[in-house]
Amino acid sequence: MDSQAQTFHQRSVSIKLWPPSQSTRILLVERMTKNFITPSFLSRKYGLLSKEEAEEDAKQIENIAFAAADQHFEKEPYGDGSSAVQIYAKESSKLMLEVLKRGPKVKEHGEVMQYEKDTATHGSVFDISGSRRSFIDAEEAEELLKPLRDHEKLYTKICFSNRSFGLDAAHVAEPILTSIKDQLKEVDLSDIIAGRPETEALQVMNIFSSALEGCVLRYLNLSDNAMGEKGVNAFGSLLRSQTNLEELYLMNDGISEEAARAVSKFIPSTEKLRVLHFHNNMTGDEGAIAISDMVKRSPLLEDFRCSSTRVGSEGGIALAEALGTCSHLKKLDLRDNMFGVQSGIALSKSLTAFADLTEIYLSYLNLEDEGTEALANSLKESAPSLEVLEMAGNDITARSAAALATCIAAKQFITRLNLSENELKDEGAILISKAVAEGHGQLTEVDLNTNSIRRAGARALAQAVVHKPGFKLLNINANFISDEGIDEVREIFKNSLNVLGPLDENDPEGEDLDEEGEEDADNEVDLESKLKGLEIKQEENY
Repeated sequence: MDSQAQTFHQRSVSIKLWPPSQSTRILLVERMTKNFITPSFLSRKYGLLSKEEAEEDAKQIENIAFAAADQHFEKEPYGDGSSAVQIYAKESSKLMLEVLKRGPKVKEHGEVMQYEKDTATHGSVFDISGSRRSFIDAEEAEELLKPLRDHEKLYTKICFSNRSFGLDAAHVAEPILTSIKDQLKEVDLSDIIAGRPETEALQVMNIFSSALEGCVLRYLNLSDNAMGEKGVNAFGSLLRSQTNLEELYLMNDGISEEAARAVSKFIPSTEKLRVLHFHNNMTGDEGAIAISDMVKRSPLLEDFRCSSTRVGSEGGIALAEALGTCSHLKKLDLRDNMFGVQSGIALSKSLTAFADLTEIYLSYLNLEDEGTEALANSLKESAPSLEVLEMAGNDITARSAAALATCIAAKQFITRLNLSENELKDEGAILISKAVAEGHGQLTEVDLNTNSIRRAGARALAQAVVHKPGFKLLNINANFISDEGIDEVREIFKNSLNVLGPLDENDPEGEDLDEEGEEDADNEVDLESKLKGLEIKQEENY
C-alpha cells in the first residue's frame, strides 16, 4: 500500500473509543438498573432490588468502572482506547454480578425489601413434565396429581407439559384444577394431547379450559398442541378470561390465519403483555395482520417471536408497522419468513423506537442488499446495547457490507454476530473484520460460513477476533479458502484452536473469479482500497 493510500486508510478507519460520551454513560446506568429490577434466576434466589436501590447501585458501579478504565487510559493516551473500553465493560459486569448475588439491602430498622417479603409467601411449582413424553391414564393421573389435593401447600405454577392426557385422565384433573385455579399465576399446558385422536384431544382441551376459566394468570403456555382453529376455540373460555397476561406462548400449534384471528379476538386485554411467541405456525399474511393487531395493543411488549410462520411481504409490513408502537422491545425474532425487501424497509422505520433492544434475529427473510442497508442504517442510530445480531441467508453482498460494518462498529456490547449463508466475499468479510477488530471486548461468536470468502477475508477475520477475551467461536466453514489460507488461519489460532470452527466443508478450488477485475483474490491492497465506506465517528461507535 503506498503512503497516500495508507494515510487515507488509517484516517478512514481510525476509531477513538475512549472516553465515552455522557449519553453513553447514562445509557449504561439505565441498562444496569433495568437488569437489577427485572426478575431472573438470580433475583429469584437472592431477591429483587427496588428501583431506587437499583439506580443507586448502577450509578456507583458505572462511576467505579469509569474511573478504573480512565486510569488505565491515562497510561496509554495515544492508544485507541479499546483496552479501556474492555476494562469498563468487564468491571461493570463483575460489579453487577456482585450486586445481583448480594440481593436487596436490609433497611436500617430491620425491614427487608418488599420483594423479599413477597418471596416468603410465594407458592411452589408443581411440575410433572418429566424427561420423556408419556401417555397417562386415570389411575396414573390420580397418583401424579395427588399433591395438588393438599390445600395447605400453595401452588402458584403448574406444568403438565410432555404428558399426554386422555379423556379419563382429564376428568381426574378437572376438579383438582378447579379447586386451585384461584391461586394459580402460571400454567404450562404445552404438549398435553400428543398422539390423541382429534375428537378426544379437543375434548381434553375443553375440559382444561373450563376448569381453569377465570384464573388470573401472568404466564400461559399452550405450545405444541397442534391446535389449529378448533384447538384455539377449545381453549376459548380460558383465553377469554385472561386480562393480566404477561407471557403467552403459542408455538408449533398449527395456527392458521383463522386461528390467529380467533386468538386476537378472544384475549380481552394485552396491555400487560411482555412476551408473545408464535414460532412455527401456518399464520401467513392474513394471520400476521391479526397478530399485528395484538402487537398494537401490547405497549409493554419486550420479547416478540414470530419466526417460521409463512409470513410474506404484506404481513411483514403489517407486523413491522405494529412493532413501531413497542418502545420497550428487547428481543425480536422474525426468522424464516418471506418478508422481502419492502418488509425490511418498513421494519427499519420502526427500529428507531427500540432503545432497549438487545437481541434481533432477522435471518432468512429475503432482505437482499436494499433491505439490509435500510435496517443497518436504522440500527446504527438505535439499540445502543445490542448484544445479538443475526442476518443469515438474506442474499447480502459486498454492496451493503459497508453499511453493515458501520452499524456493527457502533455496537460495542455485541456478543454474537451471524451473517452466514450470504455473498459477502472477501471485500465484505474484510469490512466486517475491521468493524469488530476495535473494542468489542464482549464478542464471543462470529459466523460467516458460506459467504464465498477466500484467503484474504479469512485471514482478516481471524486476526480481528483471535485476541478477544472470552471469544468462543469463529465459523468460516463452507467458503473458498485455499489450503495455504487454511494453514494461515490455523497458525493465527495456534494457541486457541478450540475456538476455530471446523473447516471440513471448505472448497479450496472455489468458483471462478468474477470477470470484473478480481485477478488476485489474495491481493489485500485492492481490498483495503475498498474500505473507504467504513468511516466511523466516535459518537456512532461508542
